[in-house]
Amino acid sequence: MRRLVLRPGGIGDTILSFPAIAHLSPTEVWLRGEMKPLWPGSASLLEKGVDRILDQAPPELFADFDEIHSWYGAKRDDFRAAVDAVHPRVFWYEALPPANAGVHAADFFAAQVGARLPAVPSIAVEPRRNRVVWIHPFSGSARKNWPLGNFELLARYLEAAGRSVQFLRAPHQSFPGAQLFEDLAVLAEYLAGGALYIGNDCGITHLAAAVGAKTLALFETTDPAIWAPRGENVRVLERPSVEQVLAEALGEIEA
Repeated sequence: MRRLVLRPGGIGDTILSFPAIAHLSPTEVWLRGEMKPLWPGSASLLEKGVDRILDQAPPELFADFDEIHSWYGAKRDDFRAAVDAVHPRVFWYEALPPANAGVHAADFFAAQVGARLPAVPSIAVEPRRNRVVWIHPFSGSARKNWPLGNFELLARYLEAAGRSVQFLRAPHQSFPGAQLFEDLAVLAEYLAGGALYIGNDCGITHLAAAVGAKTLALFETTDPAIWAPRGENVRVLERPSVEQVLAEALGEIEA
């Protein structure tokens, strides 16, 4: 059985879908381009031309597959109709859990395909050993972010306690001294080998959790019952003070 999986979405949403995707045992997985390093052998949705399908899908695009499982096109009736017209076995899934779903997002995605619950994303990497406290002070929405000044103050306290601190940023973000990793797999290796990771409800926080890094996830407005990163080494703090995060960080580093 040759299965194709289409999974658009940001880093966090996609990582939370990994248990569901793995359950499908896909022949090929097409993801957003930046996600390719995290799923070996995957392809880019953009490079495949999936985003350019409007009212007619080219039959040859999907001819090699017996089944298509798609989180792409959840809100696009035109896309669904175009693919359904050229392939007899297409399974459509909602790309995000509804606000009233009442379940964790990873479990929502896993339940769609009949995978085992609870679903815990896991990404195998070879850690690059370091003693750095990695901090990512951004996310896809400013309202989700712990105040930037709090991150800066936390970093000063950690450095005063003799800890090495390194801020992270994405290509579209700017922060003095922050490090940019173009390849998410390389970043994953550093996070897995670091002393601790601290970040908001964002994709990099889910990445840190999935590779087994000690992770402090700071939640301001979103619901951790739905969006908390999952993993044995994850601690979630809701609307914490700098002092609370500092105490948790030092405790995790020294544990």
